[in-house]
Order: sequence, then structure tokens, then C-alpha cells
Amino acid sequence: MSRINTNVSSLVAQNTLGRNNNDLQQALGRLSTGLRINSGADDPAGLIASENLRRDITVANRAIQNSERAGQLISTADSALGQVSSLLNDIRGLVTEAANSGVLSDDQVAANQLQVDSSLEAIDRISQVTTFQGRKLLDGTLDFNVTEGADFDRISNLQIGQGNLGTTGQVAVAVEIQTAATLAQVDLTNIPAATTAVNAFANTAFTNTESQAVANITLGSTAIDLQINAVNGGVAEDASGNAVSLVVADNGGGATTTSFLAGVLTVNYDLGAGTVDGDAIAAAIQAHGGASVNFTATATAGGATPLVLADNTTYAGQFAGGRDAGSATVRVTSDTAGSAANGVTATIAESLLIANNSAVATINGTTGNIDVDVRGTVSYAAIATAIDGLTGYSASVTATSGDANYIDTQDTPPGVATLGSGVDAAGGLAQDVVFELAGQNGREVFSFQANASINQVATAINALSDSTGATATINGTTLELNSSEYGSNAYVEVSVVSEAAGGTITAAVGSQSRDTGTDVAAAINGLQAVGNGNSLTLNTSILDLGLDVDAGFTGTSNFTITGGGALFQLGPQVVTNQQARLGIGSVSTARLGGASGRLYELRNGESKSLANDTTAAAEVVDEVITNIVELRGRLGAFQRTTLQSNIASLSDTLVNLTAAESSIRDADFAKESASLTRAQILVQSSTSVLAIANQNPQNVLSLLR
Repeated sequence: MSRINTNVSSLVAQNTLGRNNNDLQQALGRLSTGLRINSGADDPAGLIASENLRRDITVANRAIQNSERAGQLISTADSALGQVSSLLNDIRGLVTEAANSGVLSDDQVAANQLQVDSSLEAIDRISQVTTFQGRKLLDGTLDFNVTEGADFDRISNLQIGQGNLGTTGQVAVAVEIQTAATLAQVDLTNIPAATTAVNAFANTAFTNTESQAVANITLGSTAIDLQINAVNGGVAEDASGNAVSLVVADNGGGATTTSFLAGVLTVNYDLGAGTVDGDAIAAAIQAHGGASVNFTATATAGGATPLVLADNTTYAGQFAGGRDAGSATVRVTSDTAGSAANGVTATIAESLLIANNSAVATINGTTGNIDVDVRGTVSYAAIATAIDGLTGYSASVTATSGDANYIDTQDTPPGVATLGSGVDAAGGLAQDVVFELAGQNGREVFSFQANASINQVATAINALSDSTGATATINGTTLELNSSEYGSNAYVEVSVVSEAAGGTITAAVGSQSRDTGTDVAAAINGLQAVGNGNSLTLNTSILDLGLDVDAGFTGTSNFTITGGGALFQLGPQVVTNQQARLGIGSVSTARLGGASGRLYELRNGESKSLANDTTAAAEVVDEVITNIVELRGRLGAFQRTTLQSNIASLSDTLVNLTAAESSIRDADFAKESASLTRAQILVQSSTSVLAIANQNPQNVLSLLR
């Protein structure tokens, strides 16, 4: 080529050098950043895929962190619940120890109660102070909120473990009870009817006619007889119940006067002031009037005979008579049905050996009869109460009229009342029998003689119902033996150990009879729930709950979960199926418990304290321990099967996502190093070629020589 204005070879060399420089810069950029894609121009499609994978990697990392943090929250709650379990076990041991009342003193039981109270306070404190990042975990804050619907009162002990509330934030729950749970039942039929046992009794009518209290008094050597009557309702006592005494004395008092104080009627006269006779004394008493007692007086003999100094008189005896108007009927009954008390008498008599204005009933140790001592003013009710306080007898006032008091000072006692009409029971078992009764709590052997009544058999079985788990109910001539609990785990079994031919129990059940209860059958939101006695559980991806229903209830009960619970974001996508909502109820002593009662009832002074009812206390603690164990198990299952498996799954996903993103975006150093070397060589070669191409136009000069 001989043209110099256009150097095509140079242009070609320049373009090639430019491309090689670009390749060199790309190789250098990839090797310096370690990325194959440093800008969209490097690989547009790859950049899009890489950025999407980076997003997935970021949210997967966050989801793993969420699950780990949720696990830390669960671990915190479980640790606190572990302490609650330990305290409950301590309480259970104290309850068992306190039941040993034959050995422990009241002080020792009180010391155990102090420990129980302290443990209950510790449980309440744990429920309030257990927190995670400032949020309380065990005070009910994380429990679900429930709005009651129709027949919600037929549900109890509702516990919602998990619930997916969806985008609406609530879920309606319908519990449709299809078949109620039943008790196990074995019937002992055709136990011969016994004559109804009747208690011995007596109806005693006490009728009193009002009369004045009267005292006849002789004044010393003068032989003046005074008849003094208390006229206000026949009461011959002062307002304080003191018996009335009379004092007649010459004390130089001038005019003859009377006074009445603390049961003492005093007549003062003065022989030095003139002649005083019986009529004057009677007139002075007759003129006396007071708020407590009014008196009349008459000198029946020697009334005009003058008194002498020796006629001073003190009369300290009680007035005769003085019955209040009124009547009542007192019914006295023996506490034990039968004729054993027939012929026992109840006798009322006055006695100065007891407190004034009281009634005291005793049983005569020799005759077995009832003695009632009275003194002063005694009401019908007081007499009945005294008899009612005796062991083996009851009494009450069945009718009254007039004054409420039966007897006043020196009242005449009534006649003797005799108890009668008691009838012993007859009939019962045909033969002596020994049989074994078994239930879910254990087995007991019962032995009865012939003629034992159906009542006696039922009483013996019910006395040991806590040991067997079976109770007895009388239905005519049939003794119904029922399990104390409902469901397929409850059973009643009767096995005859020995009974002669013609025996009642063998005729009823043969050598052995067994029956098992059935569980409640129900659907919750159209899904068949698992029944256990009267308890229902449902565990699905949407709802995990448990509840108890009333015995015998069939129909539909409704409620709505309107929020609450602890919401955990477990997956990369913020959608309900990648979330979990967990409910944690309160573990305070006011909330822990169930059908047996609440834990706070074990506190000092409450109905189930150690001093009041250790049996009920043990039942409550056992139920609460079960509740806490189930809560810990549910939290542990959520932590292991949900959180830990979620972390493992997300970790595997994260590895795969990272590998995919790396394969798209990261640079292959071996490949890029080779590309760099190639680019370097090509740049050097292109540069040399460009230099040659730029020198070629100089060859034109040789043509000009």
C-alpha cells in the first residue's frame, strides 16, 4: 500500500489493541473484586438472578436469626417453668407430710404451711419477673384472647397452644359435641328391699300457764303472815336474773319505805317513830312499784299486831310459781336410724348446780337416759339446743306460741318424754359375700354378712372410692357402681371371691363383670377432635388447643380467638404459613388449676390449706403439676420440631442459595488469570503491531529517492 493519508493497518491494530485492553481491564476488575459480575453490563441476566438470590440469602439469614431468637425466648420460659415445677414438687411433698396428722403436731403442720405459702409466693413472683427483652412471658401476656359465644359456659380449662389467625387476625371456633362421654357402670341388681330404718323420736309439748310468783313470810315472834306476789308476768327475778330476797328491818329510818335493788326487796321501818304492824308493812310493799318487778302484799294473819324489834326478817328463798304463758313442741330424735333409742327418756328438772338462766343436757351414764337441768329463765330454744348438743341426739323447737321462755324461777318441770317408734332395717344380702371391686385408681376387697342392707354396702364402697375410683348409688333395689371419671380409661370391675349358693352379688353379675366408659366424640371446626373422657384436643397446622366439656353436654359451643399469643416469623416470606403464633398462659397461683380447684386455695386460711383439707390440696397440686409439665412439653416440642428443624432447613437452603449465587456472580480465578495473561500478551502484541503499522507509511519515502 502506497497511501499515507489513510493507514488502515494502523486502524485495525488500534481496534484490536482497544479490545484487548478491554479484555485486560475486565480480567483485572474480576480478579481485584473476586466477582464475575461487577456491573449490569457484565451479565444482565446473571445480575438479575444474582440479586434475587442475594435477597433470598438475606431473608433466609434473618429467618434463621428469628428462629434462634424464638428458641432463646422458649428456653427462657422453660427455665422459669422448671423452677415452678421444682416448687410444685416441694409443695406436693409438704402436703403428703402434713397428711400424717397422727404424728405431726399442729406446730409442725403450721411450719409446713409457711413453706407452702412461701413457695406459692415464689411461683407468683416467677410469673411476674420472667421476661425476654422486656416482655413478660408467664403472666398471661402471651396468652390468646378469647371472645365467648353461645354455650361457652359449657367449656372449661381452655388452653390454646398455637393458632394461625390468618390475615383477618382472628379465627372462629365451633366445638360440636356429637356424643357425650360416659361413665363405666356395673349394676348389682335385685338386692332385697329393706324396711326403711326410722329414727327413734318423741314430740314433747311444753304448755305453761302464766301465774304470779308467790312467797309466804312469817315475821318473827309476832306471828304476822305476809303473802307477797310478783305481778309482772310471773317473773320473780330482777332485770339481771337475780332471785328475789326480802329484808324487813328496824333501822330508825322514820317512815316505812321499800326499795328493790339487785334482787333484794327491802322494807325499812322505825319502831321509835310509832307503832308499826303487819298491815303497815304490807301497805308499804303494796305501794312499791318499779320497772323490774311490781309486788302486791297482804297480811293474812295478825295484821294489826304491833311489831317488836325481834320481828326483823330476811327471806332469801326464791318465790314459788312464776310460770310464763306460752307453749312449744320440742322434737327429740336419735341420730342413728333404728330402734336402739326406743325407751330412752328425756327429763327436765331444776338445779341450783348450774349457771343461772341456762340449760344443760347430759346422758345418764347408768340408764342412758337424757337429763336436762334448768335454772332461772330458760327458753324453749335453749332446752332444744342443749339436747341437740348431745352425741347421738338431735332436737329442735317445732312449734311455739305465747312467751318464748319455757320456765322461770321455781317453775314446775313437765312430765317425762319417752323416745319411741324407731324401726330397724330388714332384708339386704341373701348370703355372706366377699368380692373385689376394681377401678382406675386401684382394687379393694369388701366383705359383708348376710342381711347387710344396700345402704351399708353403698356406704362401705363410697368410703373407699378414692382408692378404687368407683362410687355406689342406690336406685331402688339396684346398686349402681360407677367410675368416678369419664372415658375409655375409666372402668369398673366386680369379681366375686366367695359367696354361697343363692348369693345376691353372684346372681347380679356372675363371677365377674366389667364395664368401660366411653370418650366424648366431637368435631372442632369440622375436624374430628381427639377425646379423652370429657377432654378434647385438636392439633393442626391452623389450630392447637385443648378443653374440657361439661359431663353429658351435647350440642355446639362457640368462641372466637381474637388475637394474642406470641407471633414468630419463621420463614423468609411474610405470609401466615411461614409464621407461628404460640400461646403461653399465666402461671400465677390464681390461674393454675382446673376441676380440682386453684393453686391459691392452698394458702393459709384457705379451704385447701394443710390444716383444712390435705386430700383436696394433693388433688390440686397433682393437676397443676400435670398442667405445667404439659406446657413445658408443648414449648419443648415447638422448640425442637418447629424451631430447630426450621433452622436446619433454612441453613441447608442458605448453603444452596449461596452456592448458586456464587456460581453466577463470583469470579473463577483460574479462568480469569488465564484471561489476564492472554489479554496481557494480546495487548503487548497489538502494541507492537500498531508500532509496525505506524511505521509502514515511511516506506513511501523509498519511492522518492
